[in-house]
Amino acid sequence: MMVWTHLLSYFLGGAFLANAIPHFVSGVMGRSFQSPFATPGGEGLSSSIVNVLWGFANLVLFYLLVVRVGSFDLRDITQVAALGLGMLGLGLFAARHFGRFHGGIMPEQS
Repeated sequence: MMVWTHLLSYFLGGAFLANAIPHFVSGVMGRSFQSPFATPGGEGLSSSIVNVLWGFANLVLFYLLVVRVGSFDLRDITQVAALGLGMLGLGLFAARHFGRFHGGIMPEQS
Protein backbone atom coordinates (compact mmCIF):
# COMPACT_ATOMS: atom_id res chain seq x y z
CA MET A 1 0.00 0.00 0.00
CA MET A 2 1.35 3.42 -0.99
CA VAL A 3 1.47 5.93 1.82
CA TRP A 4 0.97 9.57 0.78
CA THR A 5 4.00 10.59 2.83
CA HIS A 6 6.15 8.37 0.59
CA LEU A 7 4.84 10.19 -2.48
CA LEU A 8 5.61 13.53 -0.81
CA SER A 9 9.11 12.25 -0.04
CA TYR A 10 9.62 11.23 -3.69
CA PHE A 11 8.31 14.63 -4.86
CA LEU A 12 10.79 16.44 -2.59
CA GLY A 13 13.53 14.02 -3.63
CA GLY A 14 12.89 14.98 -7.26
CA ALA A 15 13.18 18.65 -6.32
CA PHE A 16 16.52 18.03 -4.59
CA LEU A 17 17.76 16.08 -7.61
CA ALA A 18 16.80 18.94 -9.95
CA ASN A 19 18.61 21.37 -7.64
CA ALA A 20 21.71 19.17 -7.40
CA ILE A 21 22.35 19.02 -11.14
CA PRO A 22 23.13 22.68 -11.97
CA HIS A 23 25.14 23.25 -8.78
CA PHE A 24 27.25 20.12 -9.14
CA VAL A 25 27.80 20.53 -12.89
CA SER A 26 28.71 24.24 -12.56
CA GLY A 27 31.08 23.39 -9.76
CA VAL A 28 32.92 20.58 -11.52
CA MET A 29 33.22 22.83 -14.59
CA GLY A 30 34.97 25.38 -12.38
CA ARG A 31 32.22 27.98 -12.78
CA SER A 32 30.68 30.15 -10.11
CA PHE A 33 26.89 29.92 -9.75
CA GLN A 34 24.16 31.31 -7.52
CA SER A 35 23.66 29.52 -4.23
CA PRO A 36 21.93 30.17 -0.91
CA PHE A 37 25.35 30.89 0.61
CA ALA A 38 26.15 33.85 -1.64
CA THR A 39 25.47 37.50 -0.85
CA PRO A 40 22.66 38.21 -1.48
CA GLY A 41 21.43 34.65 -0.97
CA GLY A 42 20.18 32.99 -4.13
CA GLU A 43 21.32 35.89 -6.32
CA GLY A 44 25.02 36.37 -5.74
CA LEU A 45 27.62 33.95 -7.06
CA SER A 46 29.32 31.25 -5.01
CA SER A 47 32.62 29.60 -5.85
CA SER A 48 32.84 26.35 -7.77
CA ILE A 49 33.86 24.51 -4.59
CA VAL A 50 30.79 25.76 -2.71
CA ASN A 51 28.62 24.64 -5.61
CA VAL A 52 30.13 21.14 -5.72
CA LEU A 53 29.51 20.81 -1.98
CA TRP A 54 25.95 22.19 -2.26
CA GLY A 55 25.19 19.96 -5.23
CA PHE A 56 26.53 16.92 -3.37
CA ALA A 57 24.45 17.78 -0.29
CA ASN A 58 21.38 17.91 -2.53
CA LEU A 59 22.28 14.48 -3.96
CA VAL A 60 22.52 13.08 -0.43
CA LEU A 61 19.07 14.50 0.39
CA PHE A 62 17.71 13.03 -2.87
CA TYR A 63 19.11 9.63 -1.88
CA LEU A 64 17.66 9.79 1.63
CA LEU A 65 14.22 10.89 0.43
CA VAL A 66 13.90 8.48 -2.51
CA VAL A 67 15.95 5.40 -1.69
CA ARG A 68 15.62 5.25 2.08
CA VAL A 69 11.91 6.15 2.41
CA GLY A 70 9.44 3.46 1.48
CA SER A 71 10.36 1.21 -1.43
CA PHE A 72 10.76 3.34 -4.55
CA ASP A 73 9.98 1.37 -7.71
CA LEU A 74 10.89 2.77 -11.14
CA ARG A 75 8.11 0.64 -12.63
CA ASP A 76 5.42 2.29 -10.46
CA ILE A 77 4.04 5.20 -12.49
CA THR A 78 2.65 6.94 -9.39
CA GLN A 79 6.03 6.97 -7.68
CA VAL A 80 7.88 8.03 -10.82
CA ALA A 81 5.28 10.75 -11.47
CA ALA A 82 5.76 12.13 -7.95
CA LEU A 83 9.54 12.29 -8.44
CA GLY A 84 9.15 13.76 -11.94
CA LEU A 85 6.70 16.41 -10.78
CA GLY A 86 9.16 17.43 -8.06
CA MET A 87 11.90 17.78 -10.67
CA LEU A 88 9.61 19.66 -13.06
CA GLY A 89 8.30 21.98 -10.35
CA LEU A 90 11.73 23.01 -9.09
CA GLY A 91 13.06 23.13 -12.65
CA LEU A 92 10.38 25.60 -13.75
CA PHE A 93 10.88 27.69 -10.62
CA ALA A 94 14.66 27.77 -11.17
CA ALA A 95 14.26 28.63 -14.86
CA ARG A 96 12.06 31.59 -13.96
CA HIS A 97 14.16 32.74 -10.99
CA PHE A 98 17.63 32.34 -12.51
CA GLY A 99 16.62 33.15 -16.09
CA ARG A 100 16.74 36.85 -15.24
CA PHE A 101 20.46 36.49 -14.40
CA HIS A 102 21.46 34.40 -17.40
CA GLY A 103 19.28 35.75 -20.22
CA GLY A 104 16.61 33.03 -20.12
CA ILE A 105 13.85 35.42 -19.05
CA MET A 106 13.77 38.82 -20.65
CA PRO A 107 12.73 41.76 -18.42
CA GLU A 108 9.44 42.28 -20.28
CA GLN A 109 8.51 38.63 -19.61
CA SER A 110 8.80 38.84 -15.83
